[in-house]
Parts: sequence; C-alpha cells; structure tokens
Amino acid sequence: VQLQASGGGLVQPGGSLRLSCAASGSIFSINDMGWYRQAPGKQRESVATIANAGSTFYVDSVKGRFTISRDNAKNTIYLQMNSLKPEDTAVYYCFAVARQSGRNNYLNYWGQGTLVTVSS
Repeated sequence: VQLQASGGGLVQPGGSLRLSCAASGSIFSINDMGWYRQAPGKQRESVATIANAGSTFYVDSVKGRFTISRDNAKNTIYLQMNSLKPEDTAVYYCFAVARQSGRNNYLNYWGQGTLVTVSS
C-alpha cells in the first residue's frame, strides 16, 4: 500500500490550504485514515482522523478550522485547513490503517509528508 500526499505550501496567516492523500496498491480494505504533523523540534501529533464510516477526530487546536473528509471510492482523504496560524507550520503526514489483498491483518501505512508553512 502506498500513500501519496500533496497540497502543502506557503500560505499567509488566516489563509487556507487543502491537503490530499491517495492510497494505492493491492488494497482489500481501509479502516481509519488521517493526518499527523510534526513541527520543528516537536513530537509528531495526531491532527485529524476519519473512520471508514465517516466518524471524525480532531486535536483541540484545529477544531473549527480544519475539516477532514474521505472519498472511499478513490481511497483518498482531504484536509481542508482554514484560518491557518503560524503554529500550524509543520510537515503533515497522512496515514492509513489498511489490509492488503490476500492478507488477514491490518497495518499502518504512511505517506511521505508534505510541508505546510504559515508565514507572512
């Protein structure tokens, strides 16, 4: 299973970005998908998660500003980020808990990371 993230970039405070993450490969099914981020000098933190059925989780610092969504037909998730703040600056990593075709277990898979920089 491969995850390809895209959509990062430089944006001014108060601006918006939309991240995408597409899963590909011999996928039987995917449970949770979501985003972590890691800022310079900080530990990686969970930002948002969406279950296969659509329930969502957000870290408190992004509630009301970020929205995670999912297109199961495309094995793709999106993270709409509005009202961005300098403290949102980080490398954003997508993940998927997926089961490969022909296997019986679910594993965690990670994308390569996309840099989001919020600065004036």
